[in-house]
Amino acid sequence: MKLLPKPLYRTHFGEAYVGDALDLLKCLPDESIDLVITSPPFALQRQKEYGNVDQDEYVDWLLSFTIEVKRVLKNTGSFVLDLGGAYRKGRPVRSLYNYRILIRLCDEQGWNLAEEFFWFNPSKLPSPIEWVNKRKIRVKDAVNTIWWLAKTDFPKADVTKVLVPYSERMKLLLRNSEKYYSPKRRPSGHDISVRFSEDKGGAIPPNLLQIPNTESNSQYLRYCKIVGIKPHPARFPQKLPEFFIKLLTDIGDIVLDIFAGSNTTGAAAESLNRRWIAFEIDQTYLAASAFRFLDNKIENIAGMLYEKLSSEKVIETIAIPQVTQLQLMEERERI
Repeated sequence: MKLLPKPLYRTHFGEAYVGDALDLLKCLPDESIDLVITSPPFALQRQKEYGNVDQDEYVDWLLSFTIEVKRVLKNTGSFVLDLGGAYRKGRPVRSLYNYRILIRLCDEQGWNLAEEFFWFNPSKLPSPIEWVNKRKIRVKDAVNTIWWLAKTDFPKADVTKVLVPYSERMKLLLRNSEKYYSPKRRPSGHDISVRFSEDKGGAIPPNLLQIPNTESNSQYLRYCKIVGIKPHPARFPQKLPEFFIKLLTDIGDIVLDIFAGSNTTGAAAESLNRRWIAFEIDQTYLAASAFRFLDNKIENIAGMLYEKLSSEKVIETIAIPQVTQLQLMEERERI
């Protein structure tokens, strides 16, 4: 087994690597990762600057990675895959690529579908323009499919870590259960016991995750603006990986994102005291992702840090956020 190259940067909990994820995955030991969560470039009609693959080739392309993902994942681990929808080229007909991926993962590679989730992004812009805005024959596509997959029937999971606030009606019931609730079998066949009125700290969330993707004033975007570079064009909100990291891992577990982009997953894992590994083939995107881990008081060296991290050769791994202005200046002199 080959060893991983030097990481581009490291933080207290994680390391970020530049390279093709397929090559880097082969450097990881068997059954060493607790959670793989990723949002690969989607199978869109038109090429995007972040390097999406043509729809006709996409399924085979993605499945070449998931063989290695399964090898490195622990038996108690999970694989969470976020896939956006798409239309067929030139037609108001939906592509089935995301469902073909799911079926082939289960039928050909032996994955189990633990549960399907749907990420509803209410702030998503109407698209595609031709069918939604111009001809007005389709509605806005605002939901991504998220497949939660596992190697076994019982991957590690704890719903009590992701409870959501009770509804106002439920709060009323908990305050005065005798007035609003009586234990009995419902017409649906459900046998509602007296324990239904117990306060368990929150409600069990549904598999519809309503998370707006409206990042506008984050530290990452602020530093990108200061340095004068374009941020990654396809970022997902940090609350999305946070949900699955909380649900499927414990403190100290290892989280891997094989298409890290601006490394939202790494930032989410860092905030939750999980170890993380990020793979990203575009060094400029990964270099800018370091902004997520900087102290917000070192704006004056952000440009110098980006210059070092985006240089062609990784000379020495940068430790973030322990990096200081003096260290960067010394490194700049040596380059």
